[in-house]
Amino acid sequence: MTSLAELWPPFGLTLTTPRLSLRPILDEDIPAAVAAARSGVHQPGKSPFSTPWADLPSHELAPNMAQWYWRCRANFTPASWTLLLGIWHHDEFLGVQDIAANNFASLKTVGTGSWLRQPAQGRGFGKEMRAAVVSYAFDYLNAEAAESEAAVWNEQSLGVSASLGYRPNGIFRDDWGGKVQEVQRVRLTPNTFKRPQWTLKVQGHEELKNYLKL
Repeated sequence: MTSLAELWPPFGLTLTTPRLSLRPILDEDIPAAVAAARSGVHQPGKSPFSTPWADLPSHELAPNMAQWYWRCRANFTPASWTLLLGIWHHDEFLGVQDIAANNFASLKTVGTGSWLRQPAQGRGFGKEMRAAVVSYAFDYLNAEAAESEAAVWNEQSLGVSASLGYRPNGIFRDDWGGKVQEVQRVRLTPNTFKRPQWTLKVQGHEELKNYLKL
């Protein structure tokens, strides 16, 4: 029988670090993702996201998350894509790391975003999962730049970026969930990337590479 990954190549990708497994979120994983988000992602009233999705009431959070995962799949094309990777540690769902691109064939640039359930924060997982997708982007997709952004008060996210070699790339003001925020952009290249001591393990890349026409 044909596997789901054979029908939809993004589902076959798995990135493995010393402590984590990063793999695309399947429908069967959505309940675990919702449970992780419901357990708490940030302090009340202190959303680090441009869209404060984690502040939604519990009964609205689940369908909103499911729709987002389905929307990203439906809109996934070689020209424009968002890959949502669930973060697993010893079979426990910790959060999500995404990697996305627009007109990647020409721009060779990816963007990243992530979240972790609060009990998993402060343990180095955020740095490890970002290092994983950046390593994948540079070493397997041949990206030439990786970009991210965070509110200027979000020292945790900006600290992860700095520790990996990202450099400031401008500050702008934006409306995040009805609040005006100062937002710091950051940018990383293969030359500035402070690589981890470990080597990323990758499965399912060739099928995804062929789908993306790289």
